[in-house]
Amino acid sequence: MVEAQESRNQTVRKRKWIVGITGASGSVYGIRLVEELLVGGFEVHLVITEAGWRVLKEELGWETTRRQAALEACFGANLTGGRLVFHPNADIGASIASGSFRVEGMMIMPCSMGTLASIAHGISDDLMTRAADVMLKEGRTLLLVPRETPLHAIHLENMLTLAKLGVRIVPAMPAFYYKPQTMEQMIDFLVGKVLDQAHIDHDLYRRWGDEYNGL
Repeated sequence: MVEAQESRNQTVRKRKWIVGITGASGSVYGIRLVEELLVGGFEVHLVITEAGWRVLKEELGWETTRRQAALEACFGANLTGGRLVFHPNADIGASIASGSFRVEGMMIMPCSMGTLASIAHGISDDLMTRAADVMLKEGRTLLLVPRETPLHAIHLENMLTLAKLGVRIVPAMPAFYYKPQTMEQMIDFLVGKVLDQAHIDHDLYRRWGDEYNGL
């Protein structure tokens, strides 16, 4: 009985996050987010849309004809060891499609306007949008990082609809007060802002404080 209770407690303490990568530009944000969550000791469930795979190839040079090999090349032992679980977007019966599968929440980074619109209107015809819909119905954290410019009224209305439901909208907008010197620093800043919204500690960027006095 005691051993069974200890086993159950271990399962409850195992914190999981879902990360989605869509076809919006900026797939490097999502990859960097996964890396940081793994460093933080979380179990990550990854979903990538077909357009997301296309952008990974175009922007990061991934060999996407052998997707499992591409993921292993990027994440190594985390994938083979089970700390990173990849779910094909067509697998509508995956664990993360059910509200009974307990996770902390879901982050879609970057989030295309098409995916955002589907979520805003309750259209869940693939695993990405179904998992997001589960977050809404279960009252769990859902963070979206839209990457589009300019924005028209429908984009803005869809974001407002989701914001009213408690979804955190974190646009891919860099900041310059901390004087970034590299592209990596700018990427880490945005990943850090997302982690802030998820209440996950990190040291990815310098925060506004005494070191900025006198600027």
